[in-house]
Amino acid sequence: MASDLTSLDKLIREPLKKGSSIDYLDYVDVTPIIGREYPTASLKQMLEAPNADEQLRDLAITICERGVVFFRSPQDDLSIDEQKHITDMLGRLTGRPRENGLHVHPLYNDPNNLPMANGTTDKNIYVINSEAAKKLYATMKDHRGAADEPRDLGREWHSDSLFENCPSDFSFLRMESTPLTGGDTLWVSGYEMYDRLSRPYQRFFETLTATCAQPVFKSACEKGGYDVMSPRGSPLNVDFEFSPHHPVVRTHPVTGWKTVFAGVGLHVSRIDDVTIYEDQMIREYVLRLITRNHDCIARMHWTRGACAIWSNVCTLHAATPDTHLVDQIRTGMRASGIGEVPYLDPASTGRREALDMPKF
Repeated sequence: MASDLTSLDKLIREPLKKGSSIDYLDYVDVTPIIGREYPTASLKQMLEAPNADEQLRDLAITICERGVVFFRSPQDDLSIDEQKHITDMLGRLTGRPRENGLHVHPLYNDPNNLPMANGTTDKNIYVINSEAAKKLYATMKDHRGAADEPRDLGREWHSDSLFENCPSDFSFLRMESTPLTGGDTLWVSGYEMYDRLSRPYQRFFETLTATCAQPVFKSACEKGGYDVMSPRGSPLNVDFEFSPHHPVVRTHPVTGWKTVFAGVGLHVSRIDDVTIYEDQMIREYVLRLITRNHDCIARMHWTRGACAIWSNVCTLHAATPDTHLVDQIRTGMRASGIGEVPYLDPASTGRREALDMPKF
């Protein structure tokens, strides 16, 4: 490794090392940079193994290193409680603050929230459905632009729960139904976005924070006449505190690598302490990093019963809003954990430097 051992000793958290407990699983890396797919693996069998916690820990570290993993074989035998348990344990086994757990969606009390397939609801499960979301977020400021212009899909990129003081660490999405075409989800590597900045830009970005305000929750509660859920997976995520200031570059506590985190997308309202023009310029540049470096992106074409589990710390993701073109709807069930308050460790390095890889 390029970083010497003394610098590792100075890290706020020692990086975790993956064991060999899941080496028996067949997999293919989606790209050299991001993503891993397990075509035949069963999460249920992993849970029932005598070394289940060891396997979940190694899976969590793999996710933090690869950004996102896909389980292609339908996970039909996995219960909702087991999906929640896996999501929770991924964080607990990798050092999440003990007082934190699964995220609670702020608008769980909204009558427009869809029930799960069995007709019940669960405060730790968010049912993803594009048509239901239109009703749920009816008070959100419209960012689609003029009706006769193409949508700005650059706004779709986000990290889950970035609007919370303690955002999400892991998210686990299981697709219940999906059209034959469309509805893909994309993930981009924040590690690689950081590594593709020049050294002066890296230093500059490391000085920045972003306001991650999301006023839609307050407006939706007021219009619907119901209470916001509180707390939401952490004693720091309470009431209508939906405008934290997060670092644009943060350190992943599991790997110790720097990643572009709060630089662009749905939940970033502005870059702090810069002019309006500079704010726009910085966010446009981060978006440009994504669009000009498409080798940093893993794309999931959903099939029924498939699952994706990702680290929100080192990835941004975006759903592709094109299912209306085939007049079909996709529906999935997502659980998310809550991690620590984001931080930038000055002793940390980029992924390529840590792994002694070439710059480009």
